Amino acid sequence: MRNKRSPYKKILLWLSVAGLSAVTATASVFLYIASGLPPVEELQNRQFVESTKIYDRTGKILLYDIHGEERRTLIKSEFIPQYLKDAIISIEDSSFYTNPAFDWRGISRAIFVNLTRGRALQGGSTITQQLAKKSFLTDERTIIRKLKELVLASRLEKRYSKDEILTFYINQIPYGTNVYGIQAAAETFFNKNAIDLTLNESALLAALPNAPSYYSPWGSHVKELMSRKNLILDKMHEYGYIDKIQLDSSKASELEFAERSKLGIKAPHFVEYVESSLKKKYGEGLLK
Repeated sequence: MRNKRSPYKKILLWLSVAGLSAVTATASVFLYIASGLPPVEELQNRQFVESTKIYDRTGKILLYDIHGEERRTLIKSEFIPQYLKDAIISIEDSSFYTNPAFDWRGISRAIFVNLTRGRALQGGSTITQQLAKKSFLTDERTIIRKLKELVLASRLEKRYSKDEILTFYINQIPYGTNVYGIQAAAETFFNKNAIDLTLNESALLAALPNAPSYYSPWGSHVKELMSRKNLILDKMHEYGYIDKIQLDSSKASELEFAERSKLGIKAPHFVEYVESSLKKKYGEGLLK
């Protein structure tokens, strides 16, 4: 009887050793990846590129926005309309406030699809993962980059609250060309501050980052943009962020976009004087 059972014992022993080796190898890979990643505390202290702005003497009317590679204005959470936050969560990560940094089911589903279809690893990203990628990594589609993303996402959620992560994310979203963050987007597309965005405008700006060039309101795919905007409104209603009256009234209301030709310089002579004075005092490189 002992001789008959010995092959099974050997197989069991071999499987145990193989399993332990796999776990050890996986842990080693994660430790190696984690050791080379930047600290997530950098996110709070990082000096993001913000454009130089010239206002009138009241400090309320923006006369000119001098921007280089990035046009961005960082704003605090209280200056971001709740409609915008709800719209982004509805379309990007509906379980953002209840789930951990990453969704294992979404990742597993994405891995299965990618492996069966022979494509690079993609999909299954939460808002926290997207923030980790945009802040610290590149857009390359590799397993190593994805693993780095998961480690950083876990660290972000240990260091920051959900509200802080969402605010970081909203301030970094790309809206096409050199427009980044909701404040710059509100100024560019609606010629207003982010806090003054309506429900309908918030849903539209939540629709743009998926494909900013394709969905541009000044492009040839406005119909598709409106369809995606309405999809977001539907999701906001489904998740209980808005009621039926708000849903229907927003879908029925017209959106007025800022004219591109009117996004230039107001009071050009004054702006030219201020810009020249700033360059003379601080140098050309400071104005971005």
